[in-house]
Order: sequence, then C-alpha cells, then structure tokens
Amino acid sequence: MLASAGSTGFLLVEFYRQSATVQVAQAETAVARACQDITDRYAFFTAGWARPAVVDADPALKADLVLVVQSALARSLGVEGGIWQARSGSLAYAYPTYEGTGPKSDLPAAELSAISRINNDALDSERPVGLRRAGQSQTLVLQACPLPPPIRDATAWAMTRAFTGQGPAFNQLLAGLALLTVTVLGSALFLGRLLLIFSRRIAVLEQTLATHDQNAHEWGKGDLPVLERTGERELDRLVDALNATGQRLADARRRASTAERLAAVGRLLAGMAHEIRNPIAAMRLKAENALASHDPERGRGALTAILDQIARLDGLLRDLLALTQHREPRREPVDIASLLSLCANLHRDLAEAKGIVVEVVIDAAIQAGDERPCLDAGQIARCLDNLVLNAIQTIPEGGGTIQLGAFRNGETLLLRVSDTGPGVRDDLRQHLFEPFVTGRADGTGLGLAITREIALAHGGDARLVKTGRGATFEIELPWQPS
Repeated sequence: MLASAGSTGFLLVEFYRQSATVQVAQAETAVARACQDITDRYAFFTAGWARPAVVDADPALKADLVLVVQSALARSLGVEGGIWQARSGSLAYAYPTYEGTGPKSDLPAAELSAISRINNDALDSERPVGLRRAGQSQTLVLQACPLPPPIRDATAWAMTRAFTGQGPAFNQLLAGLALLTVTVLGSALFLGRLLLIFSRRIAVLEQTLATHDQNAHEWGKGDLPVLERTGERELDRLVDALNATGQRLADARRRASTAERLAAVGRLLAGMAHEIRNPIAAMRLKAENALASHDPERGRGALTAILDQIARLDGLLRDLLALTQHREPRREPVDIASLLSLCANLHRDLAEAKGIVVEVVIDAAIQAGDERPCLDAGQIARCLDNLVLNAIQTIPEGGGTIQLGAFRNGETLLLRVSDTGPGVRDDLRQHLFEPFVTGRADGTGLGLAITREIALAHGGDARLVKTGRGATFEIELPWQPS
C-alpha cells in the first residue's frame, strides 16, 4: 500500500509540475505577444513623425504613451507593461486588466531592478530578451523589445506572473493527494481493525489450546478440545476442520486404547495362566508319584515340593494384588543414603556369590543438605530390591558391577540402578514394564510393573535408560509431594 501510494503521489506531483511548466510557457507566450503589441501600437502612434528624435519625453508625450500601452494590453489578461528609456527610466506604464479597486499606475517596486536590467539587455542586444524568475508559489515572466526612433534608447516591456501554487492544477494536486491520503489511511485502519479482530480471535483459540494443555484430563489426555466458532467465515472453516480432526483423533485414540487394553489383558491372562499352570503341573506330578509309590519318604518329599509350589503361587498372587490394588504411599522423611546402603547390604552376599560388586553412589547435594525427601520407605525399598535382584540374576557368572545411585536435581530425586550385564533385548523394551513381560525363563515379569506403579503413586515414573553397556533403570520422584 505504501509503495502504491508513493508511486501514485509521485505521478500526481509530476503531472502538476508538467502543468506548471505549461503555465509558464503560456505566460512567456502571452508576454511576448504583449510586448509585440506594444511595439506595433508604438509604431502606429509614431508613424509619420516629422519632428527630430526625442531624447527626453515631455509629460504630454508620456501621457500619450500610456494610452498606447493601455490599448496594447487591453486584452492581455494579467499582463502589465510599459515603455522604458535608458536615460529617463519608465516613460509609460499600464496594467489595464488589474483586478484591484482602481487602475494601477505605479511600477511594481519589487521587480523594478529586473525591469531595468531586461530593458537594458534588450537595448544592448537590439533584439527581444526574455527573463524567467521562479519563486515558491509563482514564476515571474518578463520580456523586453527594442523600439525604433523617434524616441531614442527606448524599449517596450511586458510582465506577468504564472501562479504555479494556485489555480486549477494546484487545486487538483491537493485534491488528489488528499484523496490518496484518505484512501491509504482508511485502508490501513480497515486492515488494522481486521487484523486486530483476527489476532484477538486467534488469541482466544490459542488460549483455549493452552488451557487444554494445562488441564488435559478435562477432555481426555491427548485429545483436542472442542473450539467455539469465532463468527469469521475463514476462521470458522479452520475451527471446523480442527474440531473434526480432534474428533477423529479422539475416536482413533479410544479405539487404540481399547485395543491396547484388550491386548494388555490378553497378555496378563496368558502370563497368569502360564505362571499358575507350571506350579499346578509340578504339584500334580509330585502327587501322582507319591500315590504310585509306597515309600513314605517319597511321599513326604512330594508334600514338601507341593508346599513350595503353593508358596510360589501365594507370592504370585500377592504380587498381583500389589499390582492391582492401589495403596497410597505413607510418606515420611527418608534418609536416602541409609536406604541405599541397607538395600546394598541386603543383597551383597548373593551378589558376591556370583562375583558381583555392589556400589552405592550418593550425590554431594544430598549428602551436604539436611533436608530429606518425603517418601514411603517400604515401597521405595521394594522398588530397589526388584531392580537389584533383576541385575544380579541378569549378570552371568564371572562377575560384574551393580551401582545404586541417588541424585538431586532441584525438586526432583533420581534413583538409579545400573549393571554391567548383557542389557535388555530390543524386542522387550517397549513392553518391559507390563505384567508378565520378562527376559528370563524363571522370572514372573511382575517386579518392574510393581516398580512403575509405586513410582506413579509417588507422582513420579520409572524408565529404562539406553546406555552403551548393560542396563540402567531410573526412578524419578518428586523431592516433596505437591
């Protein structure tokens, strides 16, 4: 808009300048014709002059010359002129078309020097001489013509002004620039208002989406909110498209969630069936063998084995209940260093039997501070026990290292258990924290699932960190409950 307005304004100014040039050219033509008219009337007046050449004109002659000039300029609108003599100055002056209250008989004092100079130039060159002097709002146009005897050293002159700062062209320029200014300002105000309305309504949409991000549970985690229509047709098309997309996304998410839950239930049932079937099969085999044998000692051994399998089933059901029955943590200030040392000492004998070294690393920020995190010590100890036992069972015979670490980052406590074992297979990483997912033949696959549930109950999370060697599990917990 600014470029268009600038170019249009430039064209208007150029047109005006060309019009002003034409006005000056017309003024030059008018004064040239007026100067020639004075010369012709003067020649007619002096025709048949019998007296000798006049050096100084008398008053009667000057009065006659004024009549000559008046008759010559009677039809030249806006042109004034006269007859000039080098020795005496002005012999006659007239401005018959003057629009004042009365006839103008005095020479314009401001242009007197210019009149004198141009007449002298015409007398010296013996030919017509013109002069153009431009001002801010007008251009002065002068022309002088040498006159023949009987008056010696006489010249005729004519003068007019081209008012370039006035008149129709100037008024048209002002009107054009004013219209251009109003158009640009009006367009700018209209576009500004339009953009302001759009920006406000877009800000409302942004606020709605931001509120959704902060309170995602109100619509369903991950789903888009239903946006209200703005009243602007173009924006409403986008709003309708977003709402339709959000609805399709919510439907797809619900279908995926349902399928995922069904798959999880299926894996859970398959794992439970597998974990329960094995002890039952072992107990059945022991019972059948005891019935077939008449040896009392063999029957006693079978009953002992059956009791072991019953204990295994009882532990399995206890883990399942811990996984499915949510219990709020009993929070209290916990000495993290003592908790990790106790866990390491509890499993050190089992680890040393396989040549495994158990290390404890405590962050300096935890050791130096007096503040303790509020946690359920029993539940967190169970998480650490599960991770350490998994690490001991994963590391092969021949030795390795297990490191228990605690680190503080602002208001977050990070518990880390890392080992130098073979690590976790890629096909298990995605479902590692689901029930009955395990990489060991003798594992139940409930330890990691229970660990994550305990971490979530504390407002944190548990995850597997991908490292170059071995496996590293992290439990992220808030230092203080919100």
